[in-house]
Amino acid sequence: MKGLSANRILAPLLVVIALGAVYGLASFGSFTKLGASGQVAPPRSTAATSVLRACPLPGMAGSGGGNVALVTLPATAGPGQAQVTRLGVNGTPALNNLTHPGQLWVSPVRPAKAAGTAAGLRTPGNANAIATVPTQGGVVVQASGSMARGLEVEQITNAGVPSTRCESPETDFWFAGPGQHSAARIQLFLMNVASQAADVNVEIATDAGPLQGSTDTGISVAPHSTVVQALAGVLHGSRVISLHVRTSVGQVVAGVEEVTSAGGSGAWLPAAQEPATQVVLPGLPAAAGTRQLFVAVPGIRDAHIKLTAVTTRGSYPPAGGSGLDIPGGSAVEISLPSMSGIPAALKLSSNVPVTASAMLNGGPTGAPGVFTAASLPLEEQGVVAYNKAGGGTSSELVLSAPGPAVKASITEIAGSGAAGTPQIVDIQAGHSLVEQLGKGGGSGHKSAFSVLVTPLAGSGPLYAGRVVASSGTGGVVQSLLPVASALTTVPLPRVQNTFITTVP
Repeated sequence: MKGLSANRILAPLLVVIALGAVYGLASFGSFTKLGASGQVAPPRSTAATSVLRACPLPGMAGSGGGNVALVTLPATAGPGQAQVTRLGVNGTPALNNLTHPGQLWVSPVRPAKAAGTAAGLRTPGNANAIATVPTQGGVVVQASGSMARGLEVEQITNAGVPSTRCESPETDFWFAGPGQHSAARIQLFLMNVASQAADVNVEIATDAGPLQGSTDTGISVAPHSTVVQALAGVLHGSRVISLHVRTSVGQVVAGVEEVTSAGGSGAWLPAAQEPATQVVLPGLPAAAGTRQLFVAVPGIRDAHIKLTAVTTRGSYPPAGGSGLDIPGGSAVEISLPSMSGIPAALKLSSNVPVTASAMLNGGPTGAPGVFTAASLPLEEQGVVAYNKAGGGTSSELVLSAPGPAVKASITEIAGSGAAGTPQIVDIQAGHSLVEQLGKGGGSGHKSAFSVLVTPLAGSGPLYAGRVVASSGTGGVVQSLLPVASALTTVPLPRVQNTFITTVP
């Protein structure tokens, strides 16, 4: 009996000691390397299998319609589908189902019928409140399999000019641009493509500081719907604005349209990179005219900013770009007349996180100008869906290497999906390079083509912008879009110090 009792006590005690040794070893392993088990596993990735994009303009009620341009990488293999539908409840008929990677698809989208009054939306209760109004329209692209790899979607005006990229749903969007002094109409579009409601807050700052007295919080966006906010009233007299759109529940696609006159089509502000202590604005072309830089400084700390122009002749601080002090919680405009006619990227270095956009003359009737914004360097490759050359229009890339030198491959892809011979270009460290596109010519949607930009191994960070302009000397810039990464893979999380122990 004594031996049996001792065994009953000893067995659990041994289990406790064993578990203690295992967990103690795991804890110790987090501070010391125990062979391979203490090493961080190398980064892993897997093929992208699903991508969602949304475009606010095409098919918007009360608009002139609009077009959608879509392309994926031509070299992807395996089954896949990209379904293009109007934003609406489940069961909305598809506008198209695409299954051929590499082919450029461009299609008009007729305006939707005007929305009726929707219950449950917040309406202004005081002079400083912002009305939130439902609207019909917008297009959703849901891609899977091979059609999700390297996907790029752009919204195109009825005149055949790219107006903005179609973004993926996110929890945060940042915008910076001219205020109500330059734009009579400033509208914020919030698209919810998911099956659950999204709750959105919008933080607004101007050249006078954070917008006070606004109740622009707790915006509820119903599933599969879009709401629009008219902001010009609460931004009266502002010269610069910055918007931080963030969700507490769900995700949205946010877009900002600015119009200078009642009869114009306006311009869409590109979404800017999340604030950082160093940001780069790519794609400034050789067109004449002052560059207007709009800088947003979130938070309470003042920013001390240094500007660097990364040009075809090297990097240098432009006139008026040094010793800039900007109050925290504000947005400011900086004029750079010395940058007129100089193709470049702008690099901002700051002691606190900032974000920015830049504007120059151009765009359609009613637009304050054309815009680029703080962007991330290209990963894997960048794809530009819709380009035109000939018929009075030219397209070009402005490639910039603000750090080490870059070697990149540029491939033009015909609308049929046939890829041309890759062209290898070298961008010196601290320089920019302008590359003309579509030298074969042509006009109209049938001659539109796509472009693939790939930084090669051993290169430094590569930033790119695509410019569409009227042909000839002094041609007007019609469109300016930062080139974003078009990923074929997504990273998997790292795994470190994982122990699986079984006690019988």
